[in-house]
Amino acid sequence: MFRKLNHSLTARLLAGLALLWCGLAQADSWWSHDWSYRKLISLEAGAAGAALSGDLGSSVVLVRLHEGVFKFSDANPDGSDLRFVAEDDKTPLKYHVEKFDPVFNLAFVWVQVPAVKAGTPVKLWMYYGNAKAGVEGSSAGTYDSSQLLVYHFDGKGVPPVDATNFKHNATSAVGTDEGGLIGNSARFDGNGAVSLPASPSLNLTAGTMLTWSAWVKIAAPSSAVIYSQRDASGAAFVVGAANGSPYVAVAQAGLAPAQTPLGGSIADDAWHHLAVVAAPQLTLYVDGAPTATLAQTLPTINASAVLGGAGFAGEIDELQIAKVAREPAAIRLAAVNQGTADKLVSFGGDEAQSGAGTGYFGIILKSLTLDAWVCIVILLMMMMAAFYVMWIKGRQIGRAFKGNAAFLEIYHAREGDMHALHEAFDNPSAAGLDENHHSLAQDSPLMKVFNTGSRELQSRLKKHKRGLSAQSLEAIRASLHGTTIRETQALNRLMVLLTIAISGGPFIGLLGTVMGVMITFASVAAAGDVNINAIAPGISAALAATVTGLGVAIPSLFGYNYLLTRSKECSTEMQVFVDEFVTRIAENHNDAGALAAIAQ
Repeated sequence: MFRKLNHSLTARLLAGLALLWCGLAQADSWWSHDWSYRKLISLEAGAAGAALSGDLGSSVVLVRLHEGVFKFSDANPDGSDLRFVAEDDKTPLKYHVEKFDPVFNLAFVWVQVPAVKAGTPVKLWMYYGNAKAGVEGSSAGTYDSSQLLVYHFDGKGVPPVDATNFKHNATSAVGTDEGGLIGNSARFDGNGAVSLPASPSLNLTAGTMLTWSAWVKIAAPSSAVIYSQRDASGAAFVVGAANGSPYVAVAQAGLAPAQTPLGGSIADDAWHHLAVVAAPQLTLYVDGAPTATLAQTLPTINASAVLGGAGFAGEIDELQIAKVAREPAAIRLAAVNQGTADKLVSFGGDEAQSGAGTGYFGIILKSLTLDAWVCIVILLMMMMAAFYVMWIKGRQIGRAFKGNAAFLEIYHAREGDMHALHEAFDNPSAAGLDENHHSLAQDSPLMKVFNTGSRELQSRLKKHKRGLSAQSLEAIRASLHGTTIRETQALNRLMVLLTIAISGGPFIGLLGTVMGVMITFASVAAAGDVNINAIAPGISAALAATVTGLGVAIPSLFGYNYLLTRSKECSTEMQVFVDEFVTRIAENHNDAGALAAIAQ
């Protein structure tokens, strides 16, 4: 039976160590302990998400943050503490913040992901919560060398700035709409246009590869040019809309232009993703799906391009131009990921490092009201008093048991001989007693009972030379019982504080909880709005008072029961010694009457 019990305890111990090891391993996997929080982000490119048909290499994805998935108050006001780390929790990822607005709780961050796979979700970590962190993300480092131009239109009333390393900044500006698809967008009124810079890297070469894409919003059916690049020879590359239907057209030098067939209209005052891929023939994509092809290649054009122009009224956001032909999966990835109904990115729960100011514990502390703090402070004082009592009483009772054991060893070795015992205690070195053993015995409750009995015995023997009467023995017994009671009282002194903590702690905690709940519901009633995010912290903070009360009562209950049991054992040991001591006196110092009294 004991062997089975031993095996069970061993198995539980090993399981506990395994859990502890897992916890330590998870704590050690934290990318940097300077950051207080992290969130797991999953990129689902399979059928349940973006529904891509192939695997992609390195891709730049948009991470859209709002109050439903991210607590902005835990990050720096400018988002400078955001960091993105690969799934291994070791490799930092390149990224840049387009917009971070803690007032309206909205942020747009572009992250370079090493690979997006259709069959396997890609996971990465977002770290935040470091007040000392500085801005680190770089837009130029986010995109690879094949990306010629990226306009986020994140400025207001200024020419768009190129986010890539090529710095193809625009030379003119149009109006700005702060409520665009991804942060700000360019607003066109039918007259203004954005002029791209004249740059050899933006010039087109016959038969070259190209990927052009942008988000377009057209309010009403009209015919206008969205993007155009023309030179004096008549060569042209145009993306436009005819009565609200998108098309792409090219013109070789000296030849008539060729245009893709018209499809469905996008003039519904909603955002649509347009893309043109030259591979080298042209394919037009609308919202990630190919809608038309043109059996033409790009012409040679040595001229700057224009975005918008006469007749185009609408908005444009996220213009991108690359000198490679992106895969159809990459076009769909951009259309699915960058739209408002993002099916690629999903967020896990927030994780926090252990600490008083982080995680759920930090939220509770910040939500505590004054009345809850008053109750908790009182409870903490009671807890300190209870732990102090348990500590000093534990030491006192422990010394008492050790001292009693040492005394009884000396007492029984001399068979209760008073003369031998006094010689041993008066001159321990001559009696061969260990100094530590002698010191423990001198401090024991039994030694005090013995000293009382010895004094009473000597006092009565001086008066009764022929022996002790029954009345004298009873008097000695009464004195010994008196000492026993006083020693028991000394052992139980201050134990009443533990009973107060046991009974009073939960009630004080309950009082704090009730008052906290009352205040929480009163504030909800005053605001006139029921919001679980506003109620939950107050309720949890109110319950913290009850938890603290139980934290006072439970250890006090265990400590009180243990100390009380040990104190009773010590008191019983003294009572047994009293009976043994009186009996030995009656045997050695008695007259006939005493013997008769003892016999009865």
